[in-house]
Amino acid sequence: MILGAGAAGTVGSRIDPRPVLIVTGLVQEARIAAGPGMIVICSSSDPQQLRALLATLDPATFRGVISFGVAGGLDPSLKSGDVVVATEVLAGDTRFLAASALNEEMIASATLKRRRIVRGGLAGVEQLVVARACKAALRSTTGAAAVDMESHIAAAYAEKARIPFAALRVISDPAHRALPELAKSAVKPNGDIDLRKVLRGVVRNPRTLRALVSTGIDFNRALRSLRGCRGFLLGNDVLAPVEDVLVTAKAA
Repeated sequence: MILGAGAAGTVGSRIDPRPVLIVTGLVQEARIAAGPGMIVICSSSDPQQLRALLATLDPATFRGVISFGVAGGLDPSLKSGDVVVATEVLAGDTRFLAASALNEEMIASATLKRRRIVRGGLAGVEQLVVARACKAALRSTTGAAAVDMESHIAAAYAEKARIPFAALRVISDPAHRALPELAKSAVKPNGDIDLRKVLRGVVRNPRTLRALVSTGIDFNRALRSLRGCRGFLLGNDVLAPVEDVLVTAKAA
């Protein structure tokens, strides 16, 4: 799915009319991000679908790429609704360093009530990480603050095109919470939540209801914080100039 609207932006002191490409995993995230100067794509939490969608887009038409949405928590100190501004994205042996998408003044002025805003790494994965033990293992091996399924793909696309990349992710399921297995298959191809599948799963196993309710509360809290971050995508300094971008460093 692609949402778009054109508007002029700036890169350094130069006027750049190209939009920013916003990469999301869920339709709720895409709807929050959509607006002037943004082209928004939604992967439906399917990495292969995201790669195929990006392959149809000409990177020369964008002035930068931002991964925007929710994420799983890896840092035990982060709660649902807390915001992670990526310093880097780690995927296997590859490390993508992010441009500075948000300056300190913007972060200090954020109206997110008691939500924390931290800078940290994101771990990129191909499948949803649901178990607490798996989150802990990923934290141990990467040191990342959070995990998602889109940022590493968006970063690779931006690096290949030599355009700036940044990522902002809000914690949905904290490190201490295990996601219900049903969450793996609850997303429709268009990015919406398949409520019928969720209800059928609850009927088959009523014990999953409590976990689903807790997950839903965390997810809604994360979306509220994400809406509060919408302003971070606006303005003239969303992304650093292309020449200031730090690109992939291969691990030894």
